[in-house]
Amino acid sequence: MADEESLPVVTFRNLMTEGTALSRRGQHDKALACFNDALKLRAGDKHCLINRSKCFLKLGDTENSLKDAEASLQIDKTFPEGLYQKAETLYTMGDFEFALVFFHRGRRLRPDIHKFQLGINKAEEAIMNCLGNPSAVKLENTEELCFVSRQAERRKDNQQQQNKPTKDQKRTKKQSPKTERQLLGELYADKAYLEKLLKDEGISPSQQILFFFHPFFIILYFSSSFLSLTRQGIKVMDLVLDGISYLNRRRDFWQQQKPMYARVHERKLLQQGRVQDKKRKLSNIGRSITKDMEDIELCLARGSAEESCRKAEHMLRKIQGWTEEEVPNKNELIGNLHSCIGNAHLAMGQMEAALHSHKMDLDFARKNALTDAVSRALDNIGHVYARIGKFQQAISTWEEKIPLAQSSLEKAWLFHEIGRCYLELDKAEEAQDYGQKSLQSADEEGDVEWQLHATMLVAQAQVKLKDYRSAIMNFERALEKAKLVPSEAAQNGIIS
Repeated sequence: MADEESLPVVTFRNLMTEGTALSRRGQHDKALACFNDALKLRAGDKHCLINRSKCFLKLGDTENSLKDAEASLQIDKTFPEGLYQKAETLYTMGDFEFALVFFHRGRRLRPDIHKFQLGINKAEEAIMNCLGNPSAVKLENTEELCFVSRQAERRKDNQQQQNKPTKDQKRTKKQSPKTERQLLGELYADKAYLEKLLKDEGISPSQQILFFFHPFFIILYFSSSFLSLTRQGIKVMDLVLDGISYLNRRRDFWQQQKPMYARVHERKLLQQGRVQDKKRKLSNIGRSITKDMEDIELCLARGSAEESCRKAEHMLRKIQGWTEEEVPNKNELIGNLHSCIGNAHLAMGQMEAALHSHKMDLDFARKNALTDAVSRALDNIGHVYARIGKFQQAISTWEEKIPLAQSSLEKAWLFHEIGRCYLELDKAEEAQDYGQKSLQSADEEGDVEWQLHATMLVAQAQVKLKDYRSAIMNFERALEKAKLVPSEAAQNGIIS
């Protein structure tokens, strides 16, 4: 019983610590087992997912490494470690351009993390090294391809020959009473009458009189020479044959000119074709928009801010000319493009233009009740204000964003940025309060890096408040956090 009580309790934190230590020693297989066990205790922990992703990457399993990195971003799309790990995995897989995109996303989110800039540099270098000469690639039309083409044409010709109706089939079709009734309509009764006359061996005078008073021959009388008729029956039979021949020609003519019943079917096919064309057009528009948005973001990630801005403005004008039926998420796209234009202006150092675009994004988001877009716009506006030294405006903007924060990590970052602005304004007490709020949110999230930043902010505020004893204690705590990250630069800064 005493032995059972002396056994160590396996906890999530213990497994994480052991796995991290094994990974640092290069024992990635054992570390992987620890992280697997840790995820059984706390499924979906993003920090554990990232540590396991790193192990997979070290072991060469890039597919599982990418899955874990993406899983962490599904939990928190602003998770910097998840962005960095996804970028690193994509870089290892040889997808240098997509790796560059995520390195840039991470740097925009956390410009204080130097490894994102290093990732950008190596991804850009790899892209330049991989650029080749397109003229070196030649497509050849070999005999085998020609043979296949000829065979395909021959099969097509044979199939067309087989599908052609024979003379007997044509004759059967022409002699079908149902088809003739549909083609001739009311005249079908006239033709039946004439065909009945042909079966009679002889026509009596009384039948001749009735024959000439038939409605069909009253019409025919005005278009033929009645004087050519004689009292002989053969002349009457010739006229019957002429009438039948005339009706046959009309039948063939109407068959070629598409009768009404065929036009109804054709209209249905035409309507179906229009629906298909409309769906195809909407699908093409959706694919075009997706590609254009990727190009805009990729240009900005490559450092081509001017090109990114130009493409975004061109796409904005194009989308404004489309209807909401063609682009169902039109309002959301317009706001997103204003945001892209603002980020491009910010990258070019055009602060006033960047502020104007982000305010347009905010107005559009509020008008259309797009909560996520409102949060994004407030975030970007606060960044611009902080960059140009308008710290009070940045504070007001970010404080408006606080209720929209969706995770403890986002709050940790937000409280930290507000506290930094208060520190720049020499309002040390407010800076200390927000630093402690940031530390509390970072503790809830279990993020060591933000615990480090928040502790440093509190310590710096306490120095300004001349509370040196508390400041020293917090600097020592920050030093311990820096050793866990690990960050030699942070350690040296804290020590100095």
